[in-house]
Amino acid sequence: MEGMLHDAFNMHSHGEQPFPPDFIASNDCNIGGNVFTETGTSAPDEEPNEKAAKFYNLLNEMNEELYEGSKYSKLSFCIHLFHLKCLGGWTGNSFTMLLEFLRDMFPFVKIPQSCQNMKRLIKDLGLGYDKIHSYPNDYMLNWGDQKNQQSCHVCGGAQLRKKPIKILRYFPIIPRLQRLFMSSKTADSMRWHNDQRTDDGLLRHPVDSLSCKSFDSKFPSFASYPQNVRLGLVANGFNPFKIMSSSYSTWSLVLVPYNLPPWICMKQSYFILSMIIPGEKGPRIDIDIYLQPLIEELKQLWSGVETYDVLRKENFNLRVALLWTINDFPTYANLSSWSTKGRYACPCCAVQTCSKWLYTGKKFSYMGHRRWLDRNYRFRFQITLFDSTEEFREAPE
Repeated sequence: MEGMLHDAFNMHSHGEQPFPPDFIASNDCNIGGNVFTETGTSAPDEEPNEKAAKFYNLLNEMNEELYEGSKYSKLSFCIHLFHLKCLGGWTGNSFTMLLEFLRDMFPFVKIPQSCQNMKRLIKDLGLGYDKIHSYPNDYMLNWGDQKNQQSCHVCGGAQLRKKPIKILRYFPIIPRLQRLFMSSKTADSMRWHNDQRTDDGLLRHPVDSLSCKSFDSKFPSFASYPQNVRLGLVANGFNPFKIMSSSYSTWSLVLVPYNLPPWICMKQSYFILSMIIPGEKGPRIDIDIYLQPLIEELKQLWSGVETYDVLRKENFNLRVALLWTINDFPTYANLSSWSTKGRYACPCCAVQTCSKWLYTGKKFSYMGHRRWLDRNYRFRFQITLFDSTEEFREAPE
């Protein structure tokens, strides 16, 4: 059960022992009862905020026995039973009847009264998501100011309210990022890029890159706090039915926190699933419609949200910046709105893209790669091996 809870909250010990039973009461980062700031002065411990307190209450409840002498806790029993409900496809009413039967048979066991009560009990695990109805033509989401709108504001088409055709599954990222600081096992790793990284000019981690250093110089207020998170966004489509249906394409967006050391930041347990965009076809350039909830949260995170750091025993203003995207070239066009087709397909060369229309093939061919060679390289002057021309141009800036 402890491992399940650690997976749910992105809490992993990296080879160390799991949380001790007295984890909540221990002062694992205090020196003489006080926590020391970066300036060397001591500061009194702060009480966790409301969300953090709920998290620690859940840890306490994890060790509460289902009954005296039981190997299951109340929470682990509920999760295992609810897992069986999902695997077996039980209805909510049948599940409630099963709970009532178990309560009558074992009156000394702490069993929830109904399916809804059990859902409320395990809701604090943070495994939920928001269902957002989407119009079939990808023009609009029933979200935000347009949540109760009955027709599409672009084409005027009516949405099927009772049984929507497409539903966006959105997983809020704010609570998931906050939990990385609520656990002593991950809170220390979230400062690795500042406290433990070897800064010798070599590129070992994304924070060693010129783009990250340029961002830090442009926003010094953001870079001055090591807890602030730098994210990468991974976007790609996949076919959930494998070879059964090659025409169906579901898209997923995953966030990667790059504060973590390189040997764990790319582990699957630290990937943050942000949303699942349904098929049957990919959203293509309309992906910005589905990105609205994520962009709204990223704007809120740029301003900052209150978060509790368990190691420093303080509430701080967590800020987040999305610095990089990881995707193939066609997806680059969808996310950046730069067309990777046509006469100016290269996002680096832009208007200096060397393209030639093939009249017989009815497509563009992209030449001019010799521009990146040294000025006196022999390939620049070999006419017959290339396009019957010599290349004297410089590489695009």
